Amino acid sequence: MSQNPADGVHTRLLHAGSARLRDGAGPVNVPVVRTSTVRFADVETLADRHHRRSHGERIATYGRHGLALEDALCTLEGGHRAFLAPSGLSAITLVLLALLGPGDHALVSDTVYAPLRRVDQTLLQRLGVEIQYFSPAHDDLDKLIRTETRLVYLESPGSLLFDVLDLPALTTIARAKGVPVAIDNTWSGGWFLQPLRLGANISIQAATKYIAGHSDVMQGAVVVDSPALAERIGTTHEALGLTIGADDAYLALRGLRTLPVRLAQHQRNATEVAQWLQQQPQVARTFYPALPDDPGHTLWKRDFSGASGLVSFALKGSDDAAASRLVNALRLFAIGASWGGYESLALVAPPERLNASRSWQEHGNNAPVIRLHIGLEDPRDLIADLRQAFQHTIA
Repeated sequence: MSQNPADGVHTRLLHAGSARLRDGAGPVNVPVVRTSTVRFADVETLADRHHRRSHGERIATYGRHGLALEDALCTLEGGHRAFLAPSGLSAITLVLLALLGPGDHALVSDTVYAPLRRVDQTLLQRLGVEIQYFSPAHDDLDKLIRTETRLVYLESPGSLLFDVLDLPALTTIARAKGVPVAIDNTWSGGWFLQPLRLGANISIQAATKYIAGHSDVMQGAVVVDSPALAERIGTTHEALGLTIGADDAYLALRGLRTLPVRLAQHQRNATEVAQWLQQQPQVARTFYPALPDDPGHTLWKRDFSGASGLVSFALKGSDDAAASRLVNALRLFAIGASWGGYESLALVAPPERLNASRSWQEHGNNAPVIRLHIGLEDPRDLIADLRQAFQHTIA
């Protein structure tokens, strides 16, 4: 099917990476090719393909590459080139290793996905890379950038408490200093926020979450805005031997086709649950940028086109044990650390992760926080489940 630039992004996303017609016919879905070895007619053909690949052409010489999925991700994010990795964390690590080396300095927002700190502590420090965590809401990014700063790394909204960053302001500062900006865009699924259009250079997602959408795939994705970054990240991607299986590429591409309609339902359900939580006397605060009284609501309304299914809330006058009892009492919410699938999940936020955020240090008052992923169940049933858990565990 031919693409028309005038088509809406939802339409283009449905058709991006479609299988080509051969002899006038072809499948709707891209066929899955399971192979580790590519055969060639002769030595000259192999040499020619190696030469073309070394000059940036996206063709296979060994193993398989999820080219159709890469094309669809570029359509989703408005990027130049996409790279696939075995997990969201491996996608993050790919970017860090591609852009940072001994003696380099990077600025990282303090509300990022917690495993990035583990990459810092166990790998980057050993390589002589300095990571400095900062609060975009409190610190002056312009004053923090040094001559050796090689990357600004952000996440918006931030993990657990969903702080919304002023992305255009931050990217303007970084670009003026010639420093690339990477952002973890998993919360929006790449659908509700297009950070490359707001000045970021790299968008990273755990495709495990909303892209795949069914809790059956582990995968990461990196989308870049320029040939120069594509070359740098591509070189490291190949050197690390990063690859994904053909079946995982197929499942992620299948999930991507329904991303807009799934996220719209997640938002409807999450908004209903968040509004209910706001009315509960046991809840000190509800964290969801789509709520009008959320501190990040104005920025969210300006930069985002919607909100996903993640909602957190702080319990009033309780401790971690009370939060655990509440989560254990839930019937429809599974207990799990991931999110983005069709099912609802609940998790007590680890205090050490909350305390890493300066905003929480100033306003948290040691209240335990529970993070919910609101799935595709009937929101009335989810609210009833939360109500009975409150009644049985929280006075």
